[in-house]
Amino acid sequence: MVSKRLRDALIECIENGYCFFGAGGALGFDALAAQAVLELKVEYPHIRLILVLPCRDQTRWWKETDITEYERIKSEADKVVYTAEQYYSGCMHKRNRHLVDNSSLCICYLKKHSGGTAYTVHYAEKCGLKIINIAE
Repeated sequence: MVSKRLRDALIECIENGYCFFGAGGALGFDALAAQAVLELKVEYPHIRLILVLPCRDQTRWWKETDITEYERIKSEADKVVYTAEQYYSGCMHKRNRHLVDNSSLCICYLKKHSGGTAYTVHYAEKCGLKIINIAE
């Protein structure tokens, strides 16, 4: 169900003129969003995936299967931006702010009002971004 709602939201954005899509490279929704953009590139070859990653060693504690998919997504992305060379306390926050500061729209899956996703969505709202919460 998330995939269909995500795909529908992305298609609506594309049809409204959006062509650059940023994703943060985390496991879960970030990976799903990046995969969906890459799949939609078949139908909409003009769209671009920009990965904004918190650090080069982000995957150091991940399972091998997750790393393999992460590397595949990275290899197919149109641009990869690192907001830090190595992990440090606060690098995820820096990545999230970079995504918001360089966007005009936020597609999210937000179900709770605490944590990193909630903070980022509230920051996006404060910055005037349109929010599409596909969890609602």
